[in-house]
Amino acid sequence: MATILLIDDHRAVREMLEMAFAEEHECHTADRAEQALELIEFEKYDLIITDISMPGLGGLEILRRVKQRHTTPVIVISGRADKYQDAVLKIGAYAFFAKPFSLGALEASVSDALAAKGTQTLTN
Repeated sequence: MATILLIDDHRAVREMLEMAFAEEHECHTADRAEQALELIEFEKYDLIITDISMPGLGGLEILRRVKQRHTTPVIVISGRADKYQDAVLKIGAYAFFAKPFSLGALEASVSDALAAKGTQTLTN
């Protein structure tokens, strides 16, 4: 079972992601980048999914800090694909998804990222 951190300032998005992944993985959530960075200091995550645009620090700062200190794959989601996609991939995001995104495609990317990292996942 992998441990996934889900970061988005919109509750509906966090809840949707948690519902999608909680059956097979341990999910932690954060509604802002500052909260997520505190969690990252004390918990080891196998994968992080973060939104880009949030009040205060954003997902780009999360991505930069994770890439500086950890090997944890980061999947980035955003409503502004035209503005952020190239930047996040250049910084080292595992994948980028523009909102609205296909949940099936996101689930496949999560599986691929965890497999590449060597994290065991449960199968139904």
